[in-house]
Amino acid sequence: MTGARTAPHILTLVALGGLGALSMNVFLPSLPGMARDFGVDYGVMQLSVSAYLAGAAVVQLIAGPISDRYGRRPVMLWALAIFLVSSVGTWAAPTAGWFLVFRMIQAAVATGMVLSRAVVRDLVAGDAAASRIGYVTMGMSVIPMLAPVLGGLLDEALGWRANFSMLAIAGAAVTALVWLDMGETRRGPGLSMAAQMRNYPALARSARFWGYATAATLASGAFFAYLGGAPFVGETVFHLRPAEVGYWFAAPSIGYLLGNFISGRWSIKIGMDRMILWGGLLTGAALAMALAADLAGLHHPLMFFGAVGVTGLGNGMVLPNANAGMMSVRPDLAGTASGLGGAMAVAGGAGLAALAGALLVPGAGAAPLLVIMLLSALGSLVGILALMQAR
Repeated sequence: MTGARTAPHILTLVALGGLGALSMNVFLPSLPGMARDFGVDYGVMQLSVSAYLAGAAVVQLIAGPISDRYGRRPVMLWALAIFLVSSVGTWAAPTAGWFLVFRMIQAAVATGMVLSRAVVRDLVAGDAAASRIGYVTMGMSVIPMLAPVLGGLLDEALGWRANFSMLAIAGAAVTALVWLDMGETRRGPGLSMAAQMRNYPALARSARFWGYATAATLASGAFFAYLGGAPFVGETVFHLRPAEVGYWFAAPSIGYLLGNFISGRWSIKIGMDRMILWGGLLTGAALAMALAADLAGLHHPLMFFGAVGVTGLGNGMVLPNANAGMMSVRPDLAGTASGLGGAMAVAGGAGLAALAGALLVPGAGAAPLLVIMLLSALGSLVGILALMQAR
């Protein structure tokens, strides 16, 4: 069985991360309609974003250490099997409660985001790892660019459940690909879970780890808050149909694609820290301008989604480099560092997405969402500045 012995092709790593992005984004234009279908408030249905992120935080926290102990390949295959079963559950859910239960279980697919980064770090190190991660996530970014468009069209043609049928089909295809192509890349026999727990304090005491983790967590938080609030803003502020919301959702994905290309192309020359700094400055400036325009009464989808597109560009520069930085602190704990950092990012994102859902009520406009995103982006900038100052 060749796949059990050989390192995976880069396209396999893209598919692993892309499946998680597809699961996160494809149904977002349907959220208001799903709330009406289940007979619940939008805030309840929005939990399918924040609860999923909470589940993904737990998954990322445990998937990295488990893969450091037992290997990348078996952990990934088990996670995909769980994702397949839960995707069928979301499709068949008779009530909003059952849907949310299966939706949280679906977060098992977040394992792919952790392990795709850990596999890269198994193979290359330092700025080279940041560059390779940039190229991997550049490929992943195509998925969230297309997924909301596809999801909106499927919703209008077949209903929102068609999105979850498609997720089950995509999950089966990725499982087959991983079985055939993803070999084991973990170095050595792997530390026991007890040994890893004993090594956690060394990771936790590292100012470098926390600087990179803060930058990644809060940069991601701005985007996750957007995921939780943008469908509401699109429908109630700009009066867009689900398919139209899907089209506009391409803006941050295009920006993220470009940001990841910049990371892949120039991280080795510029260095991780400066790339994170420049990405953070770009994100903060774009969101500040969007908020100022909204408060001045300039309400237009191009203004809002355009600024979020620039935010995506900044995040594409921040995240590959911050993730590589976290894993460079203790290379022998690359999976653990990737998982812990990823857990922090999505846990923070879950909280911000829930906050956005709570604050976005009829008549509020886009300002509450933009304030949350701006404060999160500024926090990310403070994190990398503190790290650079401490060097």
